[in-house]
Amino acid sequence: MTEALSPTTPLLEMCGIEKSFPGVRAVVRGEFNLRSGEVHALLGENGAGKSTLIKVLAGAHRADSGTIRVDGRNVHMDSPHDAVREGIAVIHQEFNLVPALSAGANIFLGRESTQGGLIRKDEEHEAARALFQRLDSGIDPGTPCRDLTVAQQQLVEIAKALSQKARILVMDEPTAALSSREVEKLLNIVRELRNQGLGIIYVSHRLDEVFAVCDRATVMRDGEHIATEAVAGLTRGRLIELMVGRKLEAEFPRRTPDIGPERLVVRGLSRGRSVQGVSFELRRGEILGLTGLVGAGRTEVLRLLFGADRADAGRVTLDGRELRIRSPRDAIRAGICLLTEDRKRQGLVLGLSVRENFGLPNLPRFSRVGFVRQSSERSAFESFVRALRIKIPDQEQTARNLSGGNQQKVVLAKWLQTNSEIVLIDEPTRGIDVGAKLEIYHLINDLAAGGKAVLMVSSELPEVLGMCDRILVMREGRIAGEIQDVSRATQQQILQLATG
Repeated sequence: MTEALSPTTPLLEMCGIEKSFPGVRAVVRGEFNLRSGEVHALLGENGAGKSTLIKVLAGAHRADSGTIRVDGRNVHMDSPHDAVREGIAVIHQEFNLVPALSAGANIFLGRESTQGGLIRKDEEHEAARALFQRLDSGIDPGTPCRDLTVAQQQLVEIAKALSQKARILVMDEPTAALSSREVEKLLNIVRELRNQGLGIIYVSHRLDEVFAVCDRATVMRDGEHIATEAVAGLTRGRLIELMVGRKLEAEFPRRTPDIGPERLVVRGLSRGRSVQGVSFELRRGEILGLTGLVGAGRTEVLRLLFGADRADAGRVTLDGRELRIRSPRDAIRAGICLLTEDRKRQGLVLGLSVRENFGLPNLPRFSRVGFVRQSSERSAFESFVRALRIKIPDQEQTARNLSGGNQQKVVLAKWLQTNSEIVLIDEPTRGIDVGAKLEIYHLINDLAAGGKAVLMVSSELPEVLGMCDRILVMREGRIAGEIQDVSRATQQQILQLATG
């Protein structure tokens, strides 16, 4: 699908971009253009070629062929320095900040204002303060970045880009770790930067944000440009269809729950101020949602149940038997598993193969007299590769090279092999595209249908409402309320409980 040419010269044009890696054609005929004063979404499933196209633009990868134009001029992006010189800044999902340095020092790192070999700290401080004021933020430039919230660190990254006179700003999954309030504030900043004439490339799996802030959307699939259309003329269903190449009957698969008796009973679970007197029951075949604002204590509850942190007080029983969980090893032996929020740092050893990651929590099953029986490990993993439709060339594929959806499936496979009865899932679809999300949702439903009890933490309220049988809402370390009739519940109802 093509669009009519704009009468004005685009700020950025990428035409016929091709980029291959050994055995993989990552981008085939990549096309993208951006206007000044525009927010342009770049969308597609994991593996669609978005990241590669952005890395070509940022000078991290050199294109095999194709042209890049800025203000109508052909430019060559042979290094990140070339991109910076052309006014292009990329804010990655994982920030590039030095935690021990102040916000101001991070903004000007490598570009310090000096006199007689000394850094003009006062001058930098005032320049940083002016940048934060431009972003309507009161961040103190002298605050170390390690003491800032994730949302504040993101503003430091944006301020750094503005200090480099960036005219093209690439935002890669900018709201992945933000609360709903922080998301709205960030979107307002994006709108203001658009009004100031910047061209913004907005990469996100959250379609609500695309419709809230973007002017146009470009969709990629299998490395190719599929369509560029005005967001105002798109529906959510049409956008999903463009991304996955087929119609999805529903974003959240329907199921008829068969909920049985109580399995996990938690009473008075506490740890400092992060978790205070939390009590609830989890039933056989149930998907119980645990939500609230970031920092409300949701992840902390899961970590206590899994033994990653020690509780100050509380009682946990499973099938009527009291548990004493002092470590993750105790939890695994009791039949409890945890799919962590950060699968890359906590759920996988990225440098190991997917087979080795699968085997880690299952070594007692696959070991004999201290040696791992790789044939048994491979056979067991292969059954999950087929059942979960994990897309890998072979079992020796390094975990870091998989898409987010396939990484999540590997984590799920290793825990399913342990025969865990209580499945704790923290942000199951963070950073996962809409097609892979549906597969993950089916897997979660299958767990519940098989009699497992699922406790799911999610910041995405449509996901909580679409997947859960009951919802617990946390606020400041406590259970603020319970929603039993999920079919009639609304996002506003959840937010009212979450904010008080």
